[in-house]
Amino acid sequence: MNNTKWEELRLGMIGLGTPSPRFRVRNLHSGYVSAWDGEWFHHFYGHHEEDEWVEISVTSAAQHEAVLRVLRSVHVPGVTTETGFKIFGYVPRGTHVEYL
Repeated sequence: MNNTKWEELRLGMIGLGTPSPRFRVRNLHSGYVSAWDGEWFHHFYGHHEEDEWVEISVTSAAQHEAVLRVLRSVHVPGVTTETGFKIFGYVPRGTHVEYL
């Protein structure tokens, strides 16, 4: 994904208000997975060239539906997980990716 898509994702999550869903990010090169965070305004701001994926955790069916609406409006590559969603910044070449 490019920085524009990451920014659209960030703004969409901010637009959900409180409580916003929590997220964590995996670095493409080091494999480091960040701690869970819920602060989209400052902590998710910036460049995401090295973000392999961001995982979004939801706490209720209503929050799941609200996040899914944002993801569909932004049209990002990702999957639904047991706890929410995983949005991909990078996938291995030749891998089929769904768009939410």
